[in-house]
Amino acid sequence: MDDIQRLAVETIKLNKQAIVFVQSRASAEKTAEEISKLTNFQHPEMEEVVLKAASSSTKQCRRLSRCVRKGIAFHHAGLVQKQKDLIEDEFRSGKIKVICCTPTLAAGMSLPAYRVIIKSLKRFSGKWGMDWIPVLEYLQMAGRAGRPEFEKEGEAITVAKDENDKQEIYDRYVLGKPEEIYSKLAVEPVLRTYLLSLIASGIITDEKNMKDFFSKTFWASQFRDFAKLEMIMDKMLNLLEEWEFVKISGADRVQDDFVVAKDLNKKNQEIRKLKATLLGQRVSELYLDPLTARHLLDCLIKFNSEKDSFSLLQMICHTLEMRPLLRVKAKEQDKIQEELVKNYDKLLKEEPSAFDLEYNEFINSIKTSLFFDAWINETNEDFLLENFDIRPGEIRVKIEIADWLLYASSELARVSMMAGGLTKEIHNLRIRVKNGVKEELLPLLKLKGVGRVRARKMVINGIKDLGDVKKTDLTSLAQMLGVKLAVDVHKQLGLEVREIPKGTRKGQLSLEKF
Repeated sequence: MDDIQRLAVETIKLNKQAIVFVQSRASAEKTAEEISKLTNFQHPEMEEVVLKAASSSTKQCRRLSRCVRKGIAFHHAGLVQKQKDLIEDEFRSGKIKVICCTPTLAAGMSLPAYRVIIKSLKRFSGKWGMDWIPVLEYLQMAGRAGRPEFEKEGEAITVAKDENDKQEIYDRYVLGKPEEIYSKLAVEPVLRTYLLSLIASGIITDEKNMKDFFSKTFWASQFRDFAKLEMIMDKMLNLLEEWEFVKISGADRVQDDFVVAKDLNKKNQEIRKLKATLLGQRVSELYLDPLTARHLLDCLIKFNSEKDSFSLLQMICHTLEMRPLLRVKAKEQDKIQEELVKNYDKLLKEEPSAFDLEYNEFINSIKTSLFFDAWINETNEDFLLENFDIRPGEIRVKIEIADWLLYASSELARVSMMAGGLTKEIHNLRIRVKNGVKEELLPLLKLKGVGRVRARKMVINGIKDLGDVKKTDLTSLAQMLGVKLAVDVHKQLGLEVREIPKGTRKGQLSLEKF
């Protein structure tokens, strides 16, 4: 029994509850599994609910169900929301005694934990290896112990390797001061998005107005060097104009932007008017980073008959909004490179130089595109977990982001008056991404209540479109979909609904009938 397991068991013996913070999802699952082997609790009802919470029973779901049966759980971004809610609710009820989780649970969550156990205060930081986490993050985790609405006191315990490690932790975190808070407005994606929204909404109408507004922000107060701030804002403004999201005009502004030398100072002194273009207005309404919007537009212009769904998937995966991307491991490099070569002609975002700082992210975007391609070709979630290291909860998050980006792409194509066939292509891909289906199932997904599994069952039984559905008698349809849904489907198609004979066998029909 290691220190973490010993502290967890000790907490349970005190009839208290604990939260164990670890640094990775895999570690959270393994730690929960090891602690569950040391308890005698039996909650079979929770085991069943956990399995039903996800759309399919994956390896992760089964692992979680075995843990919660023993009163222990793991909690991370890879779980679906229903599973997270169940774990949090049952922890509050007292049935779950220990939650092993990543630091994401530390933010904004109030749970009845008497003891917080922190396994490590270091985190992998890319090329620099393991590094100490911020003091503020430590305080967030430690602050989950002894919440006043649940406990009179609490304990936050950090596990140290040796005496030197113990002293370092004490000096750095117990005696250490929290880091300064800095304005996020200085981050370029935030600033250009915020600036465009202010112009599009009419809050900022000219350069003077813009500078007055930003001079009153926390960013300006903290930064102090307002001349440099003005340079940054001018840079953002010029980019928005270059991308055709903002129109800049002045009383004497010449359309071709040619200014003779003698008028140069006069021009610089003019207060330029700022107005969002129709395209810029829509970008703002879509809550897109203007850089992402420009990237989507540039890619959509390149879309032609040689491109396909993979092209559009690669387009949306090469955005800041899709990050963090699925990381390519060392052992996967050759495989991903092979897939890149295979799909090279389909790319809408060209491959950068291998020496480019963004090259690793480009390769990661290819892996993420391949995941989506596998998903829309009806690959099961266990396969996705094993081959892409992506969990059910992460799949749902990625799908939501992809749906938003694809919708935004169709809107940008519409406003830019691109070919109507492109918007249809994007629309069909949206449906495929949301449902995880091949193109052949699209006609059947028009029926309310028919999703991935039921549509596939219908195709297996020879029903490929709405015309085939109309030709299928209600009894046969009920054997595939169930009586209630079969009746509803017939009503959706305006068909006469007749009583289904009693005693009709449920289940899949023989293929021989078709």
